[in-house]
Amino acid sequence: MTVLQERRPTESSENLPDKKGTIGDLSYRYILDLLPCCVSIQSPSLHILFSNKRFEKNFGDGIGRLCHEVYKKANEKCESCPVEKTFEDKKAHISEETVRLSTGETAQMVVYSAPILDVLGNVTAVIELSSDITIIKETEKGVKALGQSMAMVSHEIKNILEGLHGGAYVVDTGIKEDDLALARKGWKIVKKNITEISNMTQNILYSAKKDVLKNQRIFPKEIVDRAVGLLLDKASTMGIELEIQTNPALPSVSLDPSSISRMLTNLIWNATEACSNDRESKLHTVVVRAEFYDKTHFMFEVEDNGVGMDDATLNKIFEEFFTTKGGSGTGLGLSVVDKIVKAHEGRLEVLSAPGKGSTFRVIFEIR
Repeated sequence: MTVLQERRPTESSENLPDKKGTIGDLSYRYILDLLPCCVSIQSPSLHILFSNKRFEKNFGDGIGRLCHEVYKKANEKCESCPVEKTFEDKKAHISEETVRLSTGETAQMVVYSAPILDVLGNVTAVIELSSDITIIKETEKGVKALGQSMAMVSHEIKNILEGLHGGAYVVDTGIKEDDLALARKGWKIVKKNITEISNMTQNILYSAKKDVLKNQRIFPKEIVDRAVGLLLDKASTMGIELEIQTNPALPSVSLDPSSISRMLTNLIWNATEACSNDRESKLHTVVVRAEFYDKTHFMFEVEDNGVGMDDATLNKIFEEFFTTKGGSGTGLGLSVVDKIVKAHEGRLEVLSAPGKGSTFRVIFEIR
């Protein structure tokens, strides 16, 4: 096996100047420790023979251990191991890997392997360089999500504008024909679409901003009344009854009223949409509750008798941009709800079944 030796400075190397003086006293080890990537040298059995300081900082002491045990805390080697490929064909290979750091965090890395050959051209070891590209991957994900968001939002805005245009036309026709009932019908359509674009804009703004809570003491009933009041016209237009059930014994609690109101508004909005999509029943009700959960917690509940959801849908409803409404939704409403609940250190429970409606329960500590 080839043994790496530190190169001794030669007379010519000692005379090479740099900004501070000479570089002839720099060892291979010192140079490898300066590299902004993880460096390891591995044997044919995939045991680590050498590592630089960056490697040790990210993964700890890996000398003598199997690479997959150090990189991924796994007992089995990687299915497509670049180091193993280099041993087989004497060529350099590159791959992207998800690794687990010594802190327990995961990271995305681009891994480059190259052969170390003896005088006969046999591969005696492989050097592996790994660079952390987690930030790059997160940026790519963000750009992709932004593009998806822009497309969905643009489509939703188009639908709303068409609704506004249609409502305005009905209003104009009612005025021209001196038909007050027709004008009122058109104005309801206009108001509905104004509410839609207002709600969408609020969700976009909340989804983009950081979680900075402005807590104050407030009674849960006040938040319920505010949220329901915002959507009474929408529900009435859709033929859906909004019912409030609040326990007057609930004390004031420390919450951010603005974000909790946004949370409830989104849940009520989602419930009315579920009811409007139900063609089996003509009578639909959305119940909004504020009640004790136990001695130290209280809850908000939004219950509807709409279409309900299957397990596959339930597993995805809080993902950003996931929507069951096709081109008529942005997929931000419930993801914003999830974000608000987590910011308040609360808990979300969802009960639903196809054709049985849904109940969204949000539980907070009384404090």
